[in-house]
Order: sequence, then structure tokens, then C-alpha cells
Amino acid sequence: MKKTVITLATAASLTLTMGVSASAENVEVKKGDTLWGLSKEYGTTVEDLLRWNNLNSDLIFPNQQLRVSSTENYTVESGDTLWGIAKYYGVSVNELKNTNSLTSDIIYPGQNLTVDLDNRGLAVKVNQQEKTQQAPAAQEPQETQQPQAAEEPAAQPAETPVNTQPTQEAANAVTVKATAYTANCEGCSGVTKTGVDLNANPDAKVIAVDPSVIPLGTEVYVEGYGYATAQDTGGAIKGKKIDVFIPDRQDAVDWGVRSVKVTILD
Repeated sequence: MKKTVITLATAASLTLTMGVSASAENVEVKKGDTLWGLSKEYGTTVEDLLRWNNLNSDLIFPNQQLRVSSTENYTVESGDTLWGIAKYYGVSVNELKNTNSLTSDIIYPGQNLTVDLDNRGLAVKVNQQEKTQQAPAAQEPQETQQPQAAEEPAAQPAETPVNTQPTQEAANAVTVKATAYTANCEGCSGVTKTGVDLNANPDAKVIAVDPSVIPLGTEVYVEGYGYATAQDTGGAIKGKKIDVFIPDRQDAVDWGVRSVKVTILD
């Protein structure tokens, strides 16, 4: 327990003295500054500024302090160790020794050390690269299984052909005589038997039917007209006869009288 307390006290001392003993080329961000502009002004790159300042994005704010140099000078205080300084800056002890041409871990109060921030996190990156190089060997057995899984979909494309219209086998069909009408015909209200306002819904697909043959509300497919709903009736619509709604009068006239197949969908 006593040893733990001493270690924590040393770390706290190091943290407190860093701000006083360290010196670096810092700038204070002013309104309108950008990382790109600062990188050009100080002869560096945006990537370096991001790394030296532990930034995750290009966003910076007025009054923010930024390092614009890869090196920082630190004056050793009583109780400091190379290990503690290296950990504080995120570099390794060996990198710190190499930068300052040290042959041992012994340092003295008042000694000036140069910290190269370009080495920040280098040891971690090396470990990650080693793991990445080992990963393919562990994955090799899985590669032989992948072609087997990919073979099954190759035999499936022709299973479910898409029909653009219903087939007679799939539903009941009846051949009828079909004429056309508009919402503005003489004597027409523009509102169907079921209450659909055709003037307000000119794109509605509606047919008038004899409910004894095709009940109102039935979904159908009319040859040459498309999908529609039986929503209307008419005095002349008896037996196997329907009226298809067409909003444009001339188009309705052009429809004429046709013999079409109506497929009942429900």
C-alpha cells in the first residue's frame, strides 16, 4: 500500500510540473483561423497539426492553444523519471533517449530534454502492424468455405418470373364488353356509387360494373386498362359489361367499345 501511494505522488508531481517546465512553439487560435492556414504559415501539414494536438477533426476554436512544431523542450524537475516523461508525452523511453543522445535512464534536475512529438504513439502502431501481419494466417482455413456458400444463389435466378399481369390460373377471369366514361359526362355527378370523387381524383383507376357479376369493391385487372377497383354502377351496365373511367373525354371516345378480359383478384 505504501509503495502505491509513493507512485501516485510521483505521477501527480510530474503532472503538475509539466506545464511549468515544458516549452513549445504554441499559437493561440484567432477567429477565422483554419488548420490549413496555420499549416501553411508554419511550414507544416494539417496531418501533423492533428497528430501533435491529438485532434480528431479539422475544427478549431478561438483562444485554443495549438502546437505548431514537432518538438517540445522540457526541463527536468526533481523527482522526474524518463519513464514518467515518456508516458506523459506518449512516446517510448528509447525514443526519448535516442532524441537526446542519452546512454542511460539517469536524468538530473535542470537538464533540458527535447521531445519529438512525431514519435507519439509509434510503439502502439508497431504492435498493431504486427497483429495485422499475423491475421491472414489465422483466416486461411475460412477461405475454402466461401465458394461453397456462393454456389447456391447461382442456380436461383429463374425460380420466380415476374408477371406484368395476372394469369387466369391465379384468379377468376371473365370476358366482358367494355366502354369508357368520364366524370363530366351529361347527367354524371362525378362521384361514384361508393363515394369516390373522380373530379378530385382524376388518376383513380375505377370501373363501373353490374354488382351481380362483379361485386362493388372488387380489385380487378382489366386487359388494356390495368389494375382497377369496381367502385361504380350505371343504368346501362348490365351483365357482362363494364365502363372504365378515363378522365380525358377524347381518350374515352377513342377507347370505343372493346371485348376485354377482366381478372378478379379478390
